[in-house]
Amino acid sequence: MHITPLSGSRAEIGEAHGRAHGERITQSLAVYDRLFQDFVGMDWSRARRVAERFLPMIERGFPAILEEMDGIARGASLDFADILTLNCRSEISLTQASGGCSAFALARDHTQWLAQNWDWRSDQLHNVVALEISGDDAPTLFSIGEAGMVAKIGMNEHGLGVCLNAIRSRTCGAGLPIHVALRKILECRDLDDAVAVARHDRVCSPAHFLIAQGDGRALGLEVQPGEPGVLLPENGLVTHTNHLYAGDGAQRVADFPRADSRSRLARLDALLGALKDDALPHQGAIGERELFALLADHHGAPLSLCRHFNPDQPAEERMETLFSVVMDLTQRRLTLRHGKPCESDESLTVQFGDEPGVDSGQTRQGNEQ
Repeated sequence: MHITPLSGSRAEIGEAHGRAHGERITQSLAVYDRLFQDFVGMDWSRARRVAERFLPMIERGFPAILEEMDGIARGASLDFADILTLNCRSEISLTQASGGCSAFALARDHTQWLAQNWDWRSDQLHNVVALEISGDDAPTLFSIGEAGMVAKIGMNEHGLGVCLNAIRSRTCGAGLPIHVALRKILECRDLDDAVAVARHDRVCSPAHFLIAQGDGRALGLEVQPGEPGVLLPENGLVTHTNHLYAGDGAQRVADFPRADSRSRLARLDALLGALKDDALPHQGAIGERELFALLADHHGAPLSLCRHFNPDQPAEERMETLFSVVMDLTQRRLTLRHGKPCESDESLTVQFGDEPGVDSGQTRQGNEQ
């Protein structure tokens, strides 16, 4: 996989995105057409009508991103309504479908790490894209996500990063759609501004955003239309899977997690707790290789951190790990493995230069260090 550079105005960024990944975007529309029908009994034309209800919310909270969505549509020779629907896919489908993503923030040896597996339907594997977005009016950022969507998981030139855990819930109210909110967070200069997106703009359906910055700060936000639940680090760790447990703002939201969410969280806590235990001997510094090995864990398979195809599961629960990402926010470096982290150590690494806005977007392909 290679990173696609996008730059200029919102419209120029969108058009370049659409031109570069038009085929993948069209394939994504087909994937979600099937998903909407399978999970919520809704065809694409009806999904487009449902997505219209989110347009005023975006116009109020992040109007500039609509120019980019319009550009994506032009570049890919699609309708704006198609791109809007794609970017609201979580709000349309998460009443029934939730992924199996596992995420963590780890502060160790003066380094702030942020990492996760992204688990979803296998038919989206080849529609994953890596984008470097350098806008005229926002910090440069790296986003790993689905073609045609404005953002998902990533980091920016200020060492601010965000991961995502899906939450299955019937709650949907006023606020920004999940993926639009993620992009707004990736355009923030520091963690306080990122938290303000969740607290002031709000997010119209529940999710968990794990946010950290290279200065060692991290927290989890269980976002929703109301006040988000907050998870603060314990001994430098924040972990999350696909259920709500912060116990404050989000406690009023009903979620319906898959059975494996709590066991995966317990496994994450055990593995990462061992890394943080100062009484245990450590063989050298922790780096990308060790954290990818953790994400490749198969304890409890098939419902493990690293997910593989399981024909014994109902079709709607057959989630697989489609990519893994490890971010060293202190060094402003992101490393991606496309596919399951257990199957290859080939990776794409992108890193910002020494100063924000200077020599950004360096890339290399190969084995992580």
